[in-house]
Amino acid sequence: MSVSTETVLEKIPELDTMNEEPGTKIITQKEVRDIKDRLTSVIDSCGFECHPFKIGWYNEQVARCFHLPYHNDTLAFVAISTPGMFEKAFIPFLAKVDCLKINQDPIDQCMIQHLSAIKREFSSTSIEIIHDFELTPNKRPKILVQTAGHIAGAVRFYQRKDVTSDPWDPKKKVFGVCLHPIYGGWFALRGVVIFTRLQCPELPRQQPREILKTEEEVVELLRRYNDRWHDWSFRDIIPVQEKYSEEQKEYFGTRPEDRKILIERYQSLKNNI
Repeated sequence: MSVSTETVLEKIPELDTMNEEPGTKIITQKEVRDIKDRLTSVIDSCGFECHPFKIGWYNEQVARCFHLPYHNDTLAFVAISTPGMFEKAFIPFLAKVDCLKINQDPIDQCMIQHLSAIKREFSSTSIEIIHDFELTPNKRPKILVQTAGHIAGAVRFYQRKDVTSDPWDPKKKVFGVCLHPIYGGWFALRGVVIFTRLQCPELPRQQPREILKTEEEVVELLRRYNDRWHDWSFRDIIPVQEKYSEEQKEYFGTRPEDRKILIERYQSLKNNI
């Protein structure tokens, strides 16, 4: 399991005119809602949801090396896979694509295919899609998806700094984790969709919901995530409406190098239907 190394760092304000692209258009909140509705019509049936944010909100929360080179008011969306993604998107994907012949994680291949549909839907619009697994040449993540999800108000990113009575050894590294208000920990942040020439100065900021009510609950969440993430218990820190199926838990609970036999089984079952 890869564990996020995201952290909230320096605020850099000098971004208002950064890399403003020719042909930039100022849009209204209603137009943002219309764009979100179109995005939802493309990805919802495959088990995804999306939430808008402005690039400036993200850039002010991360170190300069993680800044996205767009104007503060540039419109973007964070893409989230819900528990239904596995059966709605991944299993059908395996029936169509011989993913084992490609030197890339099959889930990553599936995410590329499904999020690419957004560019087809908005073919006349300049869009950049950054996936959670993409790295820069020096192996740095291109996007800190937990921060993006938090500032979009889609999820709550709980970190050590949220705890005033810190119970850990000062030398211990404590990784943060996000919770979804409906799915708890049974979801994944898959990347961001940037409309590089659309800006919405009036877009209101949605604060993430405070899902956990006490500091003790936050400590328990961080302990479960850092000390025994493999038992899935951090995902159930709150009651949820939906969680991963047993097949999905088996898949993600299996080491990536050992998933070939599972993929072959899913392909066989799908092809025999």
